[in-house]
Amino acid sequence: MHSIESLFFKCTRWQLEETTDLINCPYHYFCDSGYQGDYPPAVDYLVVLFAAFSFLSAAAFTLLEFSRRPGSSTELAVNGRLKRRHLIPSGPISLPLVVLILGNGHRINTIFPLSRFGPALLQLVYVSALAFRNRAETDIVYGVLEASTVSGILHASLHLDTIILPYYTGLEALRRSTFSGVCTSCVCRREELVVGGSQSAYRGWSITTVLISSALCSRMACRILGEQWLSLCIRCSLEGMSWVLIAKDSLALMRGVPEGSLLDLVVYAALSALIFLNFLRMVRNLSDLIAEKHQIEKNVMLRYSDEEMP
Repeated sequence: MHSIESLFFKCTRWQLEETTDLINCPYHYFCDSGYQGDYPPAVDYLVVLFAAFSFLSAAAFTLLEFSRRPGSSTELAVNGRLKRRHLIPSGPISLPLVVLILGNGHRINTIFPLSRFGPALLQLVYVSALAFRNRAETDIVYGVLEASTVSGILHASLHLDTIILPYYTGLEALRRSTFSGVCTSCVCRREELVVGGSQSAYRGWSITTVLISSALCSRMACRILGEQWLSLCIRCSLEGMSWVLIAKDSLALMRGVPEGSLLDLVVYAALSALIFLNFLRMVRNLSDLIAEKHQIEKNVMLRYSDEEMP
C-alpha cells in the first residue's frame, strides 16, 4: 500500500484514456510520469532539526519583542555580534536553505514528508518576514535584504506548489476513485480529476504570497523614500491583510489535518499559537503607542496651563 501511495502522491502527470464503459468508468486515468525516489532518512532528520530551530528562533524573538519599546529602531543581537536577521527563518541565512529544501522537497518524504509539512515551513517564513523588520544601518543594505526576502518567498512558494499539487491530486485520485485493475495506477472516476484536488484550497503561490510580497515592498519604499501619510496607510493596510490571511490559512491547515495524525496536529497548532502570539504583541504595541501619545498630549496641556498661570 505504501508503494501505491508513493506512486500516487508523486505523480506529476495523469493521463486520461478513452473508455467504453461510460456508466461505471466515464473517466479512466493512469499515472504517466512522476518524481524520483526519496532521499535517505538522514536528510529528513536534518530538515526536522532545521525546522525546529527555525520555529524556536521565531518564537524566542517574538517573546523578546514583548520587552522592547514599540518603534525601537535597534536590532536584537546575540552576544552583541550575531544579529537577529541571521537566525530567523526569513533571514539571509535560513531563507536560502528553505528555498533549497522546498526545491528538493518531492524527495524528502520519509520521516518529515514536505507534502504534509511544507505549508507549515512556508507559513513560518511568512510570519518571520512580517513580524521581524530588517534593521540594516544603510538604505542600500536594507534594500538588498528586503529584495532578497521577497525573491526568496516567491521562489519558496513556487517550489512548494511543485510538492503539494501532485500530493493533493494523488490524494484525490486515491480517495475518490476505484482501481480499474488495468495497471497499478489505473483508476476509474465519475468526474474529471482536478489538478491539486477539489478538496484542498491551499496553494503556495496565492493571494497571501502576493500581499506579503507587496507589504515588504511597501516597507522598502517607506524606508528609502520616507514615510508619508498615504504610504504609511498603504503599508499598514497590506501588513494587516497579510496577517489576517496567514491566520486564516494556518487555521484551515490545522482543521484539514487527517484524524490520527498527531504530529501534523502538533505542528500546525504550534504555528497557529505563534501567529496568535504575534497578534498579542501587535495589540500590546498599539496600546503602548496610544498610551504614550496620550501621555505626551497630557504633558503638553499641563505645560501650556502652567505658562498661562500668572
